[in-house]
Amino acid sequence: MLRGKEREVELALVSFLAGGHLLLEDLPGTGKTTLALALSRALGCEFRRVQFTSDLLPADILGAEVWRAEEGRFEFRPGPVFTHVLLADEINRASPRTQSALLEALAEGRVSVSGRTYELPRPFFVIATQNPLDLYGTYPLPESQLDRFLMRLSLGYPPREEERAVLAADGFYETARGLEPLADPVQARALQEAARQVRVSEKLLDYLLNLGEASRRSRTFRFGFSTRGLLALKAAARALAFLRGRDYVVPDDVQAVFLPVAYHRLLPREELSPEVRETLLVEFLERVPVPL
Repeated sequence: MLRGKEREVELALVSFLAGGHLLLEDLPGTGKTTLALALSRALGCEFRRVQFTSDLLPADILGAEVWRAEEGRFEFRPGPVFTHVLLADEINRASPRTQSALLEALAEGRVSVSGRTYELPRPFFVIATQNPLDLYGTYPLPESQLDRFLMRLSLGYPPREEERAVLAADGFYETARGLEPLADPVQARALQEAARQVRVSEKLLDYLLNLGEASRRSRTFRFGFSTRGLLALKAAARALAFLRGRDYVVPDDVQAVFLPVAYHRLLPREELSPEVRETLLVEFLERVPVPL
C-alpha cells in the first residue's frame, strides 16, 4: 500500500508483533492513515480512527457512563478506544489532558472510567500520528507518553517513480479498505505470543545492557535508556527475528530496530534536526562493540 516504503511497513508490523504501539511523525498526506488501515485489514482486526483536535475530551476516546432513567442506573458506553487497532490521528493537536487519557490504555490495555476498570480487546494496537512540532496548533507529547510507544517512524516522501504510481492510481486508500484479511484477532494474538518465544542469548542480553549503560554515560543525550526502553529494544528485536523466520535473535536484529526504538527515548541535550539526531544515534550504535 505504501510504494517504496517496505522498511517502514516491516517495522510497523514488528511493532504490532512485539505487542507495542507505534508513533508516526510526519507531515499530513504521506500515507500514515493508509498504513494503519492496511495493517488492520490484513490482520483481520477491527479498526477505528479518532481525529484529535483541541476540543477533544477524554470521554470522546474512552467512553462515558450514561444515565438510564427507565432502569434507574448508569450504563457505560464504550468509546472508540475499545477496538483492536486504533488510529489516534494527529495526537499532538489535542490538549495534554486528552493526550494523557490514552496513557493507561497504552500501558495496561485497559481504561478506568468513574472508578471502574474495563479491559480492552486483544490484540490492542495504537498507531498515533504526530505532526511536526513547528506546525500550528500542536502540543508536544511529554517524555512519559512518548516512552509508551515502542517505535517512532517517519514515512517521508516516496521516491519519484513510486509517487508516480500513486498518482496514476489516484492513491491506494480505497485499495487498503478492500484488502482481504490474512488472519483474525485470535491468530494475530497467537503470532504475538510466538514472537515472544524467540530466544535471546546471554551475549545478546549483555549487548542490550552495554547499549543501556553507554547511553546513560553519554554526554550527548539528556537521558539514557530506561529499563523499559531496553525491554522495548529486546521485544522489537525478537519480533523482527520472528518475522524473518528465525527463533533466535542476532545482533543485526537489534541494530535494525535500534533507530525507531531509540529516537524518541535518547533525546539530545540541544535542539537538532531529525537528520542530525539520526546521525548521532547511528554513531552511538557503532561505538558500542557487538558481541562475538
